[in-house]
Amino acid sequence: MNGEGCAEGLRVYDPAFLNTAVVKSQVSYVDGERGILLYRGYRIEDLLKHSNYLEVAYLLIYGELPDKLQAAGWEKQIMTHTYLHVKVNDLMKSFNYDAHPMGMFISSIAALSTFHPEANPSLAGANIFLQDVKLCNKQFKRIIGKATTLAANAYRHRIGREFNSPQNGLGYTENFLCMLDCLGEADYRPHPVLVDALDKLFIIHAEHEMNCSTTAMRLIGSSLVDPYSAISGAAAALYGPLHGGANEAVVHMLEEIGSVENIPDFIAQVKNREKKLMGFGHRVYKNFDPRASLVRDVLYKVFEVCGQEPLMKVAVALEQAALNDDYFVSRRLYPNVDFYSGLIYKAMGFPTDFFPLLFAIPRISGWLAHWNEMLADPDLKIWRPRQVYTGEAARPFVPMSERPIDEKGDSVTASHSQALYKRYALSRNRSS
Repeated sequence: MNGEGCAEGLRVYDPAFLNTAVVKSQVSYVDGERGILLYRGYRIEDLLKHSNYLEVAYLLIYGELPDKLQAAGWEKQIMTHTYLHVKVNDLMKSFNYDAHPMGMFISSIAALSTFHPEANPSLAGANIFLQDVKLCNKQFKRIIGKATTLAANAYRHRIGREFNSPQNGLGYTENFLCMLDCLGEADYRPHPVLVDALDKLFIIHAEHEMNCSTTAMRLIGSSLVDPYSAISGAAAALYGPLHGGANEAVVHMLEEIGSVENIPDFIAQVKNREKKLMGFGHRVYKNFDPRASLVRDVLYKVFEVCGQEPLMKVAVALEQAALNDDYFVSRRLYPNVDFYSGLIYKAMGFPTDFFPLLFAIPRISGWLAHWNEMLADPDLKIWRPRQVYTGEAARPFVPMSERPIDEKGDSVTASHSQALYKRYALSRNRSS
């Protein structure tokens, strides 16, 4: 359905958009039945083997792999944009010492729009990027470049250390790791295996079609707001535990299980719906998530440098238990990308509350690719979903003097909330 020529009052009720395609896109393709993921037609396995993150970011945004000169220019310009205005640094220093890194990241990206008014369609009152390709391209490089610096600052602020400036002559992920860990040594360089591992994880997490955060990016962007505000909104969507917090939840689950001996009891609790099996199953993939095996390959290389994460034995045993249990196999619950990625980050020394940023940084290239594709769409309209109204029918206004008083005082709001939830439950039962 294209929204035109529909009968008056006709609506498609599709909670969570499980069966609704809201866009036509060329950015990525997911075949959930066969476990295939393509970026602009290239298999994720081939990109992981032959490419690097910035090259993949270029591919996602512009649709083709860059040649040698384009790749060099792209990387140079992105690294030039890694530096932050001193007032952005001041903003990040103003956060409380225990502020969540993702909260700092989201707020700081949104603040960038105030430093670049020339890139704000709201001030121009028009889609300025459609007429000015150079202006559009500059925002891609600026946002991708500054993302790692904002994330590194959030990390260091959380542990009470001064911010590190970007270093010239380093690649994207190597520079990021330097900003995170450098203690002032001029010759400090992170281990090349860890640089390569993080770069591969960035490729794996760069794009995944119309997930929650990408949908948020397109929804917000359809109003023609500036890209910084739209990226901030997408990052906020990713902040939720059902999206970007899944790998953190896996680590907490494995820590709760504790040892291989406790797995049978945990499996029984999952079947009784007393516990949730995190890191298994996917809304789209009904086969193995192709990213999961790629992450596992990266994991073993990281362990060779950092030592095996103690929870790995629990993870392997849990995976085998689930894959050999008809309860999970019949429901097509296989390990997804989140099952092992958290163990890699934990082995590399990242705190669990930093995991969502390690998802958000690479996903920015996917968000920007969708934003770019959306702005170029001649049929672009502001997104305006409809609803199925289940509330009260028209009723007369009741003056304050005629409203009954709840003698419990402070519980008035609570009683109204309870009544509201009951009405929600009734409306769900009617529609089911």
